[in-house]
Amino acid sequence: MAEPADIDALSFEQALAELERIVAQLESGQAPLEQSIDLYERGARLKAHCEARLEAARLRVEKIVVGAGGAPAAEPAEFN
Repeated sequence: MAEPADIDALSFEQALAELERIVAQLESGQAPLEQSIDLYERGARLKAHCEARLEAARLRVEKIVVGAGGAPAAEPAEFN
């Protein structure tokens, strides 16, 4: 399993796909207790990462303004 720092490098789609795999594995009940705890912790970090990416996207959409000539213009958003 990747280190927590690697989560920051994941795209929203990659993080969501990994989170879905973790949920499926936990729901199957096949993982030993210690592994389940580790999976749950990673899942929580992935969930937070996905939420942050979604919030950044929401803010970026909110920054879309009407520019000169009535054309929409977007200000760049920072994805931290």
